[in-house]
Amino acid sequence: MKFHPLFESYLNCSNSNEVFSYLYNTFTDSIVLWNYLVDWQKVFNNFQEIEIKLNLINYLIGKENIENKARFLFKEYPDLITIIPILLASRSLQFKILTDYYQGDLIYKIFNFETKNFLTTAELDKVIEFMKKTGLLDLLKSRKIKNIPDYVFGIEVGLDSNGRKNRAGTTMETIVESLLEPICQEQNFSLMLQATASKLKKEWEVDLKVDKSSRRFDFAIKTHNTMYLIETNFYGGGGSKLKSTAGEYRTLFDYISSQNYKFIWITDGLGWKSTKRPLEETFNYIDYIFNLKMTTTGLLADILSKEL
Repeated sequence: MKFHPLFESYLNCSNSNEVFSYLYNTFTDSIVLWNYLVDWQKVFNNFQEIEIKLNLINYLIGKENIENKARFLFKEYPDLITIIPILLASRSLQFKILTDYYQGDLIYKIFNFETKNFLTTAELDKVIEFMKKTGLLDLLKSRKIKNIPDYVFGIEVGLDSNGRKNRAGTTMETIVESLLEPICQEQNFSLMLQATASKLKKEWEVDLKVDKSSRRFDFAIKTHNTMYLIETNFYGGGGSKLKSTAGEYRTLFDYISSQNYKFIWITDGLGWKSTKRPLEETFNYIDYIFNLKMTTTGLLADILSKEL
C-alpha cells in the first residue's frame, strides 16, 4: 500500500506494516440493516404480480377428482401454468427431470411452464404429470394448504432470504455511497454509480479499457485532474473465493494504473481473518485498501480531495 503521512495523522500509523495491522484488526463483523432478513417491498411486489392467478389456483384445494379438475382449470386458463413452479418454491420455468436411470442410460423429460395462450392435450398431460409426480396434486387435495395466496406469500419470504448474501454487498455499496456523496459535493467532484466503460465514455467522455466487457465498478469519481475507480465488498465468512478475489484486484489495479487512473478497494468482514496472507499480498501491491472504519476517519476524504 502506498504510504503517506496522512496515515499517521488519521490512523496513528508510521509505516505500511502498521497500516495493514490497523486494517486487519478493525474489520467489522456485521453491516446488517433492517431489510437484511426480509426485503418486504420486494416480497410484496413479487406477490402482487401473481395474486389473481393464485386465487384461481385456490379452486383446486380439496377437490376429489383433482386430476380432471386441474386439467379443466389449465385448459380454461392456460397462462396459469406459470404459477406451478412457485408452488414448489422455484423461479425456474423449465425443468429437466431425470425419469429413468436403472438401465445405465439417463432418460430425461423436459417440462416448460412459460406463458402459453393454448395448451394441447399432450401439453396438458405433461402439466398434470409434473404436478402429480412432484406431489402438488396430493398436497392440494389433502387440504393441508388452506389458502394458496397465503402459502405462496410464505414461499416468497423464504426465497427472499436467499438474497441475504447479495444484500450484504448492496449494503456495503449503500454505506460507501453515503460517505462519497458529501465528499464529492464539497469538492465539486463527479460521482458515478455502477460505472461501465460505455457509461464513462457517454457521460464523462472518458476512454477506459477494461479487462472484460462485463466489468462494472461500484463507483467512479472524476476529480479535477484524475479519476478514481472504487470497488466495495463485504465477506462475513471465509473461503477459497477470497484468495482469488485478492488476486483479481492486483490484476485490476495494474490494468487501471497503466491507463493513469487510480483504484481504491474498500472491503470488510471477518471473512478476511482466515485469508490473511492473500489480503496482505494485495495490500502490499496496490495503492489503497481500506475497511469501513478507515474510511470514516476522514482519511478517504483527504486522499480524494488531495488527489493522492
